Amino acid sequence: MKQILKMSIKETEEGIMENEVGEKGDDLSMKSFLWHGGSVYDAWFSCASNQVAQVLLTLPYSFSQMGMASGVILQIFYGFMGSWTAYLISVLYVEYRSRKEKQNVNFNNHVIQWFEVLDGLLGPYWKAIGLTFNCTFLLFGSVIQLIACASNIYYINDKLDKRTWTYIFGACCATTVFIPSFHNYRIWSFLGLGMTTYTAWYLTIAALVHGQVEGVTHSGPTKLVLYFTGATNILYTFGGHAVTVEIMHAMWKPRTFKYIYLMATLYVFTLTIPSAISVYWAFGDQLLTHANAFSLLPNSPWRDAAVILMLIHQFITFGYACTPLYFVWEKVVGMHETNSILIRAVTRLPVVIPIWFLAIIFPFFGPINSAVGALLVTFTVYIIPSLAHILTYRSAYSRQNAAEKPPALVGGWRGAVLLRGRTTDICSAALDNGVFLSQQRQIVGVQMNI
Repeated sequence: MKQILKMSIKETEEGIMENEVGEKGDDLSMKSFLWHGGSVYDAWFSCASNQVAQVLLTLPYSFSQMGMASGVILQIFYGFMGSWTAYLISVLYVEYRSRKEKQNVNFNNHVIQWFEVLDGLLGPYWKAIGLTFNCTFLLFGSVIQLIACASNIYYINDKLDKRTWTYIFGACCATTVFIPSFHNYRIWSFLGLGMTTYTAWYLTIAALVHGQVEGVTHSGPTKLVLYFTGATNILYTFGGHAVTVEIMHAMWKPRTFKYIYLMATLYVFTLTIPSAISVYWAFGDQLLTHANAFSLLPNSPWRDAAVILMLIHQFITFGYACTPLYFVWEKVVGMHETNSILIRAVTRLPVVIPIWFLAIIFPFFGPINSAVGALLVTFTVYIIPSLAHILTYRSAYSRQNAAEKPPALVGGWRGAVLLRGRTTDICSAALDNGVFLSQQRQIVGVQMNI
């Protein structure tokens, strides 16, 4: 009888414990669903959401500069080349992490960044190069998002000037200091991609419903400088590689990242190509003086909804661009491994101030997209990853002992070397055309309604 009683008490206690664990598990599951992301799907949403942001509104402007055929071809070309170099970055990350883990290095409270990968594989000079280009690119990427916020809200409420709106949105975007890492962008990346999807299809449908304006012309390209200005804006579209390593590090299984960027790019094509074609078809050369597609579309609740959704998405994209800068600053001041969110948030605030200041100074974002694309994305996205991969695996020994070998689809190591070489050649040729200097002349000389 005592034995039966003991068994009954034990079963009851186990049941109570299971219920408690279940309740805690439910809380944990909900928190994980909203806050803790590290799956393949989280990485896909982050890459796709980060790729297409405000540039979605300036792609029709690029089409007017370079023509519809070139615009479509270069989107596809840069998209696939960008996916290839994102793959190279992921390979170098895996190589760096594998070597460090063999030395029993623990990354539990440390986020690996691209400049650290270059430092570990190629030395301090490459670290300086990676740090300079990445930080400058992310700095101006953040500035562009703030400028774009002010530009977009002006189409709904023009009672305040754009600089005043920049003050307001700068304060709002400063709250991103409370998001610890890309691991915590799960719900934001999901919502962000939904918002850009709505905006892209709004642009497509609204342009088709509006129809072509009277006397529409499609004369692009007319000048070489305009052609390359448009091309570099498209280059910027597929230049989200500055945060690739941070997104990988936030994954539970970083090795599975290899083809995620390519899958994200394929989805982005369904947003950028139809919307740019439709708006350019409807308005033609009018876009040469209207860098923001919203400025040509008629007022409607649908347009207002698209503007508001893009504003929210720009807040998310600002966080994407700023978070790696937060990490760099935390490491500089020795606060990166601090567990307190509040302390880290206070530490990060000095990063937001110069970004806010630059956004107030520059009132336009269309030409800045092209300038950033010409100088910074060319190196950050294409040249540096390709050269780093070549130098890391230049010896037969390093190729034989590589943590990740090239897929048979590209022809193994021979195919990889060929693709890397072609990538650097193409980007060097783009720089030889003097794109960046030409764009500076355009910025000074062209008056645009944005």
